Order: sequence, then C-alpha cells, then structure tokens
Amino acid sequence: MWEDGGVCGRNALRYRCGMEARMAEPAERMRAMRQRRRARGLRELRLVVPDARSKAVRRRIAAQVAHLDREDEEEALKWIEAVSEFDNDAQG
Repeated sequence: MWEDGGVCGRNALRYRCGMEARMAEPAERMRAMRQRRRARGLRELRLVVPDARSKAVRRRIAAQVAHLDREDEEEALKWIEAVSEFDNDAQG
C-alpha cells in the first residue's frame, strides 16, 4: 500500500511501493533488456538507412539509378543468379 493508503503498483520489471521502490530508469530498463537478450544469444544491431519517405532521398536515389549502366547491372544480376544457392537447388 502507498503511504496515502493506495495500492502498490506493479510493472513488468518490478513491484513498486513507496518512494524507495521507484520504477527503473530508461537506461536501467534498456541495460536489463540487453542482458536478457545476450543471455539468449542475441545481439542488438542498429541500422541507419535512408528515409524512403523523404522526397529529397527519393530524388537522390532516382538520380543514382538513372546513371547506372544497364549492361553492367544485367551482368551483375546474371552472376548473382549463377551463384545463388536457391537456383542451384532447382537444377539438382
């Protein structure tokens, strides 16, 4: 019970009653989550990618695609298909 007679709160990480049992700080919760993941053999990976919703990014990508050499791209795709393990399963 709280000091004012209310009910103790509870979240996924801990029970909390009174001032001494406060909710974990965000950094503490993240640290605990990372430790649980590491214990399960997982590792956090963060990716920063261009935002395809941005008109500026879409324009930049379109300009880069327009400068690609079609023959070079077709050659690269043929090579990818030749070494693809999925395509090799279909042939054997």
